[in-house]
Amino acid sequence: MNWISNYVRPTINSLFSRREVPENLWSKCNECGTMLFHRELSENLNVCTNCDHHMAITARDRFNALFDGGIYSEVSVPEPVADPLGFRDQKRYPDRMKAAVKSTGEKEAMLVAEGEINRTPIVAAAQDFSFMGGSMGMYVGNAIIAAAERAVAVKRPLVLFSAAGGARMQEGI
Repeated sequence: MNWISNYVRPTINSLFSRREVPENLWSKCNECGTMLFHRELSENLNVCTNCDHHMAITARDRFNALFDGGIYSEVSVPEPVADPLGFRDQKRYPDRMKAAVKSTGEKEAMLVAEGEINRTPIVAAAQDFSFMGGSMGMYVGNAIIAAAERAVAVKRPLVLFSAAGGARMQEGI
């Protein structure tokens, strides 16, 4: 090997090689079609800076925006039966759940948390549409009950954010 193949060729190739651009660098507004820088969109709580269209927001992002300083603690929710009907359509229900958990990083379609808004303590529950369309199954029902029971127990207001696509047919709801 000589210096041309060891040094010059790799240097030239690196100058002309295609650089990878992260996929989540830009987002497109569904309403007006404007391309929005992802960080700017996130700082604006997923509201288009051009037309003020409100885009989907996850339950965690909603809590980060809602609670003072984004500080909150999650409330535990009782686990229901995993697959009460043994439901199967194109996929088995447990497989569909595993895929939703993997794609969202959440264990279910609703989060319950305690925190403060302007130093006023509250309990909040928020559905996440990105988890199976925010569909309401037994876990979501348990989460709403847990949120209400916690709010009553600590004598705090309950704020509930609904982002549901309907009932979860796989659980017979």
